Amino acid sequence: MFLEEKLLLSLSRSPDAPDLVSADSPHSISEALSTLQRVYPNFERIVSNKRILDFGCDQGLQSIALAKLLNCQVLGVDINPKTLLKARGNAREYQVSADHLSFTNQLTPQMDGQFDVVISQNSFEHFHDPCHVLEQMRELSKPKGLVLLTFGPPWYSPYGSHMHFFCKLPWLNLLFSEKAVMNVRSHFRDDGAKHYEEVESGLNKMSIRKFESIIRENQMHIHFKRYDCVKGVDTLGKIPLLRELFINHVTVILGHHQIN
Repeated sequence: MFLEEKLLLSLSRSPDAPDLVSADSPHSISEALSTLQRVYPNFERIVSNKRILDFGCDQGLQSIALAKLLNCQVLGVDINPKTLLKARGNAREYQVSADHLSFTNQLTPQMDGQFDVVISQNSFEHFHDPCHVLEQMRELSKPKGLVLLTFGPPWYSPYGSHMHFFCKLPWLNLLFSEKAVMNVRSHFRDDGAKHYEEVESGLNKMSIRKFESIIRENQMHIHFKRYDCVKGVDTLGKIPLLRELFINHVTVILGHHQIN
């Protein structure tokens, strides 16, 4: 074992939670909308009674909450068959009508332009081809529809490597080589991943600059932007270079057109 790996291993610990699963993930529909309500002003006014696409719906609690608490018509999309099975079970448990909620693992051309709001929470840093995904979201939303994206931490933030489940050292991906991080990670996750892109759910190294470039490439317009920085020191988010290191959560509302 190389010295770099020995050092990182000495700073690591046995993980208490599964890889890439937040410790504060919602366990009920009463909690499922808390992040969206916190980061978006007037969230309920934006989505209530609307046709919603929940992009990356996971186990469906957010979709269920939108349908049951805010009277939305919701389609939850996820490519993981295990989570979709759980989502459908959760929908039955909460007795949500099929008229208000359904789940699928694929998008079709017939869905284009059918949604008032497309929501993606804590997924954009994981998509293999995020530029194509945002293009899909744009096409799925109505001409006057909105895309709500919120995610974190981005790549260059203190825990952007998403490896804090075994090591709490900030900026791990900047201080240690990818090979060293993956080799040490293999002590705690036996999935054969050799690169960040290969870990569970994947990591696309989404920086702030990359994110803003993808928005421009898709010719979408920012109607609302909120960049939350470490320790609440949001002024750091306005300083070139430092913004990449200290913005730890990104929230935007995107539209097809500029606001007049």
